[in-house]
Parts: sequence; structure tokens; C-alpha cells
Amino acid sequence: MFKGFFNRKNKEEKLNEELQEAKENIEEIKEDKGFEVKEGEKAKKGFFQRLKEGLEKTRKGVTDRIDSVLRSYGKVDEELFDELEEILVTADVGINTAMKVIDRLRTRAKEEKVTEPEKIKELLKEEIKEIMNESGLSNKLNIQKSPTVILVVGVNGVGKTTTIGKLSYNLKKSGKKVIIAAGDTFRAAAIEQLEEWSHRAGVDFVKHSEGADPAAVIFDGIQAAKSRKADILICDTAGRLHNKKNLMNELNKIFRVIEREYPEAEKEVLLVLDATTGQNAILQAKEFKEVCNITGVALTKLDGTAKGGVVIAVQSELMLPIKLIGVGEKIDDLQEFNTDDFIEAMFS
Repeated sequence: MFKGFFNRKNKEEKLNEELQEAKENIEEIKEDKGFEVKEGEKAKKGFFQRLKEGLEKTRKGVTDRIDSVLRSYGKVDEELFDELEEILVTADVGINTAMKVIDRLRTRAKEEKVTEPEKIKELLKEEIKEIMNESGLSNKLNIQKSPTVILVVGVNGVGKTTTIGKLSYNLKKSGKKVIIAAGDTFRAAAIEQLEEWSHRAGVDFVKHSEGADPAAVIFDGIQAAKSRKADILICDTAGRLHNKKNLMNELNKIFRVIEREYPEAEKEVLLVLDATTGQNAILQAKEFKEVCNITGVALTKLDGTAKGGVVIAVQSELMLPIKLIGVGEKIDDLQEFNTDDFIEAMFS
């Protein structure tokens, strides 16, 4: 009798273990495929945790090197500051910004009579935060009012299509009615790729055939947004920068259509940059600033680079607010940017 009882108990325990393992496997699969995981479930990761994981390469390339340098010095001296400056420069913080940060750090360490190298790290964090926040620019997307038009610009290959898809998903999840207008009619397969993202995000889509006039697509997108009472119209644009004059003419035509047909809409011009390109991303930002009035930046592929310092350079040197960052390939890995969270995640 006892033998049968224990056998049943062992079988029940084994079944319960298998059931629990199956549940965990399901949640892992859901997460890998980019499905939303409900609050409180084991597989859900907080935004900050995902940010930390996404910045792992940058943390190894910057913070780990800073820690190593600080451990190797017995006192705070000029050589220490020089080494810290070199680390920031190689992380694509930018020469001007790196020099500015280290000059402030040097002055502050002297004023506060800091003599122990391990105390420098916290001061460095604070100085970087300070220099990024000096612009006073908002890192929030300008989407509080309805309707809003988000015009997305950037060269081919930086992740424009993916950013639009992920942003649409986030906005739809937050209760916004979103329409995407496929204004990049020149790049082969751009329309099809963006349409696929619209299906994944569950939002409406407006398109013309390949080679059509981009301004005409935006015009139809505006009419659709009006008739369907959309909160946000996201407009893709062609990613060509080899001829600034043509690009400027094309964008100006789109701007005129938006101003004429949708004057009541709030405007956001979002520049998408690939963080893995480092200083090349800075050059692209400068070029686009000459062509149009950029109101914010989306930095993609931060999880794939050790040079996340480009975030600091874009906001402090170019005075362009970072509004979105991509820290992974899943549909919900596009995050709103927060300076304090970014610095904490990078230095943690």
C-alpha cells in the first residue's frame, strides 16, 4: 500500500515538474519571438534590465576599461585623467566632448580634494549626465497631442524600417491609432518590408507603387489619417544622402504637403542613426541638420556596438535630443531614451 502511495506521489511530483518546465519554455519562446509577456510573469524583463543587457558591449568597452585604469593607479594625477580621456574618445564620445568631460572632472576632483582613484568613477558619471542634460532639450517624443505626424529620415541601412515598425507597435500598445505611410518609394523592397512590419504591429498602412512620388504617398497618408481619425501618422522617407540637393528638394516638397494638408498636426522629425557606425553617425547627423529641422534622434543597434558613447556625442555636441534607442532585435526592444537610466546602465 505504501509503495503504491509513494509511486503515485513521485509521479505527481514528476508531472508537476514537467508542467512547470513546459510553462517556462513557452514563456522563453514567447519572449524570443517578441510576443508581449504579461506583468509579473517570470520571463518578463524590466526596461532597465533590457537596457543593461543591450549595453553590455559598451559597458565592457568603456566601464570595464575605466575600472581597470582606476585600479591600476594609487593616486589621482594627470596621467589618470589622460587615460580616462582616451577611453572616452575610443568609445566615440567625441574628442570635444571627451575633453570637456575630463576638464570638468579634473577641476571638480581638485575642488573636492579627491585623492583616491576609485572615487573618480562616480564623479565621472555625474559629469557625463550633466553635460548631456545641459541642452535642456526634451527626450520625449512630441506625441502628446493628436494628431501628430512623425517624419522619419535617415540613410539606407541604419534601421529606419525596423524603427518605424517597432515604434508603431509601442504606440499601438499604448492605445494610439497609428497609420504608416510608405514614402520611401525608391529603394527596392522598402514598401514590402514596411508593410510586413505594419502587419506585425497591427497598424494601418498606406502605399503607392515603387517609383511613385513620395509626396503623393504622404498626401494620401494624411487623408487616411483624417478620415480614420488616427492619432499618429508615421511617414517613411527615402534614405539617399549622396545628392543633398535632391534630398532637400524631396523633403521640402513633403514638408509643404504636410503644412498645407495637415496644419493642425504636431510635427516630429526623427533622424535614425546606426550606433555601430560611431563617428560616421555623427557626420550623417550633421548632414541631415543642414537639410531639415531634426527634432529628435533614434539610435539603433546599441546592443551591437562597444561604442555606445556616440549617444553622448549626439546629444552634447550636436544638441540633438536622443528620443529612442534600439537595444535588441525583438519588436519591443525599442525604448524611450532617458539620460539617467542610460548612464546608470552603462556604468552599472
